[in-house]
Amino acid sequence: MAEETEDPREVPYHPRFAAEVIGHAEAQSQFGKAFASGKPHHAWLLHGQKGIGKATLAFHLAAQILGGSEQSRRWIHARAHPDLFVLERQLNDAKPRKLKSEISVDDARSLTAFFSRTAAGSWRVAIIDAADDLNSESANAILKLVEEPPPKALIFLVSHQPGKLLRTLKSRCLKLALGPLENDQVFNIVNALPIETKPNDEELTRAIVQAQGSPGQARSLLSSAGAKAFAQFAGLSRPKASDLVRISNQLAGRGVSPDEFTTFSQLLLDWLAQTARASSNAKLAAAHQTISENTRIAQGFNLDRRQAALAQMKLVNEALKAS
Repeated sequence: MAEETEDPREVPYHPRFAAEVIGHAEAQSQFGKAFASGKPHHAWLLHGQKGIGKATLAFHLAAQILGGSEQSRRWIHARAHPDLFVLERQLNDAKPRKLKSEISVDDARSLTAFFSRTAAGSWRVAIIDAADDLNSESANAILKLVEEPPPKALIFLVSHQPGKLLRTLKSRCLKLALGPLENDQVFNIVNALPIETKPNDEELTRAIVQAQGSPGQARSLLSSAGAKAFAQFAGLSRPKASDLVRISNQLAGRGVSPDEFTTFSQLLLDWLAQTARASSNAKLAAAHQTISENTRIAQGFNLDRRQAALAQMKLVNEALKAS
């Protein structure tokens, strides 16, 4: 069992361990041509849906830039490469230690210190994973670095929600847009992950459909009670009140993380949005807006998740009946 002080990101399938990048050939080609020119742009924004391989691509490109030797790869795997800096959220000092909610300005300044040192090789590379975690102070610290980059420096900013980034920071970056993967690609990636308990085909198929082209999301959904609860609800053609109570009971109680309600709600909202668009149903669109608002309230005020989920499902049923 992992120690409470361990970084939860330190898993055998961390992006730096990936032997290859599946999908995203266009983004790789775009950067490859720029780097081959000898004068690539110094800052690149890799953006797209969470869990589709943006950080994997960033580490893959970093490995190529830093020589691609076996020794270089071992250093990257060990987080010990002298010319690679990964800026990410750090663990706090509390017990048990947990990840901080954002990247602090002090952490951002450590990246500036990294680039002030002499490179061991030709290039120095930084990966910011994720740029969405920068606060206003740390974002401005990175902006200064991007505006006045040192020679032979490359910065990859990973972002799941680029619309929330500092506008001036985005404007200094070349953008690499990464799209969702095909279901068969997601299947192959998740099925090959070094995880202890392999999912059965039914579990994996469910997770892939829910993940909408994101291997990272599919992996998370495999063990999610919220995802399983949503699948049960979506599979009911004429749910009874007792069915809804049974499903909502899975989202609260001893040992159930609040994240399960969040997962359930997000999957429900995604499904509702797709259904509303496909049918042009105003009732479903209105239900989506109401559920979205109620979800934020339930999370913000830590309301009873069981009752909140039950109310969500009843609202959807009423909208479907009225359509």
